[in-house]
Amino acid sequence: MSEHLTKATFAEKVFDYEKNSEWKFEGDVPAIVDFWAEWCGPCKMISPALEEISREFAGKLNVYKVNVDEETDVASAFGIQSIPSLLFIPMNEKPRMAAGAVPKASLVKLVKDVLKVE
Repeated sequence: MSEHLTKATFAEKVFDYEKNSEWKFEGDVPAIVDFWAEWCGPCKMISPALEEISREFAGKLNVYKVNVDEETDVASAFGIQSIPSLLFIPMNEKPRMAAGAVPKASLVKLVKDVLKVE
């Protein structure tokens, strides 16, 4: 299941952008961060696919959710202008952003190609 992050848990589990100017992923497995809002229709459309991916790849990747209305500092730090925005974080590479309601097949392809998770 996906986990909702606050500014504090984001810093602990993903990246402490206030302490580090260079990217330093804090996780122990690759991750997807879903920047979303309660009122966002496309966010609601991709949410079930992200939950399925979270279950299908359990133990191999984490799926996190950041509510942009509640965690404005985190959204600002990543320059989130439109939602949904998905941050794909591989273990030893720079993260990659995808915007919009991405279909599940495309999400799975990104998980395999970008996150190197099978």
